[in-house]
Amino acid sequence: MFAERISLNPPKIPYLILLAGALSVLLAMGLRNSLGLFQVSLTTDLGWGREIFSLALATQNLLWGAFQPFASAAADKWGAGRVVAGGGILYAVGLYIMGNSLEPGTFYMSAGLMLGMAQSASALGIILGVVGRVMPPEKRSWGLGIVTAAGGVGQFTVVPLSQVLLGAYGWSLAFMYLAAFGMVIFCCAIAIGRAAKSSTIETSAQESAGNLKDAIREAAGHRGYQLLTIGFFVCGFHVAFVAVHLPAYLEDLGMPKETGALALTLIGVFNVIGSYSAGVLGGKWRKKNLLSWLYISRALVFIWFILTPVSTTTVVLFTSALGLLWLSTVPLTSGLVAQIFGTRYMGTLFAFVFFSHQIGSFLGVWLGGYLFDLYGTYMPVWWAGVFLGFAAAFFHWPINDKTVVRTQPAE
Repeated sequence: MFAERISLNPPKIPYLILLAGALSVLLAMGLRNSLGLFQVSLTTDLGWGREIFSLALATQNLLWGAFQPFASAAADKWGAGRVVAGGGILYAVGLYIMGNSLEPGTFYMSAGLMLGMAQSASALGIILGVVGRVMPPEKRSWGLGIVTAAGGVGQFTVVPLSQVLLGAYGWSLAFMYLAAFGMVIFCCAIAIGRAAKSSTIETSAQESAGNLKDAIREAAGHRGYQLLTIGFFVCGFHVAFVAVHLPAYLEDLGMPKETGALALTLIGVFNVIGSYSAGVLGGKWRKKNLLSWLYISRALVFIWFILTPVSTTTVVLFTSALGLLWLSTVPLTSGLVAQIFGTRYMGTLFAFVFFSHQIGSFLGVWLGGYLFDLYGTYMPVWWAGVFLGFAAAFFHWPINDKTVVRTQPAE
């Protein structure tokens, strides 16, 4: 037997899962990327230093990564729909509590713990796993690119809306209004769950060999997987630092408050182009080489930005270029995991790589706030990002991206 038929699969079902999953990612990533807009207003009103806000969001990123392997394993076992539904509920409750936070402890619990768990259940990791499994092999890289691009759409739809709500109602009410999006994610989860029940997942005999523990053990001993995990740390450091601290950085340099929202919006717009293009190119060229060039390009863009006097023009150019490189790493990284190890446990194996990404996110966000409070400047973190970009390119180039060959026992 060379394939395992799990259930019936109408041809349109994978695309329904893709659509519902992309909407969940759009909202989850859009909400997450909006949080940096609230830093100055919230910390000023409550009399907090930026390290408190930064530590809460850094904790969110770290816990997102820490919970991701468990959330992905639960989705592999019990279905993505149930896990994503829990993420939507956590998002709604967490944002509501954030809007009522007056003490650091409450803010850490809501913005850190609850939203970190919500992200692990409803954002990229889970959705990439289920889409990677249900899409036809020739459409897999494209589908992963679509899901990742949806995160960029959230950035230029949810982020501007968050800025409008912040300006009209203040940070507290704005958080509570945004909590409604958590229930939309819940509705997406219902669609994913119902569609998945009607789907067929064709698993080759080679991919179905072994269990989850065997798959994790195999990946952990694979040199290419180790290098991919190390390199993805850098992506997390870059995007989390910029998403949280770029609005404050621009405001500190005398730019209008709206410039921060414009910057994040432009990153989101161009991220759609970049992520989609990465998904398409990943189906034609070697993903590991594309990743090396992406990280080199990020480092060069950072160097240009920090050495150039800031103006509206330079912000537009910087964020447009960075947007093309923003989450383009995700379809290539997740696609590389599927290419090497197969799709059966892709969600869980990518989750461990993603945990490294979130350790980088934690350090990027927390060090941004800590070093700013210590030195009054973000420059040490900008230059760290440059160094890490070149290091990531070095780590990705020697990755062995050949599909693992397993011996299937005779039946």
